[in-house]
Amino acid sequence: MKGQGSYVPPPYVPLDQSDSEAEIAPRNDEPPSRSQDPAQWSSGICACCDDMQSCCIGLVCPCFLFGKNAEVLGSGTLVGSCMTHFILWGLVNGLCCLLTDGILLGLPGSLVACYACGYRRALRTKYNLQEAPCGDLVTHLFCHLCAICQEHREIRERSGNSTPSDLKLSVVTAPPVQTMEAVAED
Repeated sequence: MKGQGSYVPPPYVPLDQSDSEAEIAPRNDEPPSRSQDPAQWSSGICACCDDMQSCCIGLVCPCFLFGKNAEVLGSGTLVGSCMTHFILWGLVNGLCCLLTDGILLGLPGSLVACYACGYRRALRTKYNLQEAPCGDLVTHLFCHLCAICQEHREIRERSGNSTPSDLKLSVVTAPPVQTMEAVAED
């Protein structure tokens, strides 16, 4: 993220090229077109420490962060997307773990990854981003919480709002100290 960390993601190398082929590939002097030259993400998939607030919210309540991302992308309401994520991730994951003694623990993760990769694809299309670090489905399948946080950081960075009002914690101040004094009787 600009101004908050020094992390710069590595350059994108297509899967069908090696690092050395990408360096040798001739460069065109034409201006980059939207479909040819996708932009890099503003932060890496594991750059959660650059934004501790969204990282903590994504860890404790990922359905809220997912719902906020979906709401910004115009793909639904906060409540609808949040509840769908909660049902797929929380309830189904918990039930599969409890009912099968942990044997089917990975099944709900694949269900939510199938659901969430569509939103990641919509985000990449909207901002012309690379499909990095791997495909959308694989990213959400193996790094779901990190992917949600990365998507939130990207939306916030691209919208120009470095401190989103919906994630700000409210400041609570204590009332002034009150004392009681005895009234003199006349």
